[in-house]
Amino acid sequence: MTILRAVTTNVFCLALMGVVFSPGVKADGWNQKTVMTFSGPVEIPGVHLKGWGVLPAGTYVFKLLDSQSDRHIVQIFNKDETQVFATILAIPNYRLRPTGKTVVTFWERPAGEPNALRAWFFPGENYGQEFVYPKAKALELAKTVDQVVLFTAAEIPLEVEEPIKTADEPVVVQLKQAPVMAVKPTGEEVDLAEAFAAPPAAPAAEPVAQATLPATASNLPLIALLGLLALGGAYTLRLARKRLQ
Repeated sequence: MTILRAVTTNVFCLALMGVVFSPGVKADGWNQKTVMTFSGPVEIPGVHLKGWGVLPAGTYVFKLLDSQSDRHIVQIFNKDETQVFATILAIPNYRLRPTGKTVVTFWERPAGEPNALRAWFFPGENYGQEFVYPKAKALELAKTVDQVVLFTAAEIPLEVEEPIKTADEPVVVQLKQAPVMAVKPTGEEVDLAEAFAAPPAAPAAEPVAQATLPATASNLPLIALLGLLALGGAYTLRLARKRLQ
């Protein structure tokens, strides 16, 4: 009983440790926390603290605020995560080959201007976060890079005095409800379906042929043979008994 009690106690402790530590691991996977260091200034879209439309060179933390829908909200923090610099609307962007490291892409700008943040891919994920710009800035970028750029024409304040901390704040609700389209270098507005190619369909599984077992022979010959052997054995025993008498 003492040994059983000790084993039971150890198992309970291990289970309790799993309950205590598992939520932290899951939270990291859910919010895709990523530490990034920029060697130069980076222009960002979204709602930012006043004066922080361009991030100076330095280390920042990217996290998802809410990933329960196809409208992802990305937040950029300082290195210590004590200050939120920006809250940005993003939509899923598909890539064919996920990598084991963080990938960040930029819209290239003319010499002397900071590159503009385009997309962020978490390690091992096929889908990343494509950032949505205000309409005027998206058109400017589209003409510069000669590509379609995502935008929203919703009237959302670009600068705030206080950082956004929760997913239910009015600005976040506006971001999640804002219509998103894409603009071509010509200024033509197009739907997202035209801006992004649909991800390739998974290859159809080949039908698995069911193996057909060969028909087995009848059991009658085997039964007959066993019967003959039994009769022969009985006859032999009978002769042996007669000799002993």
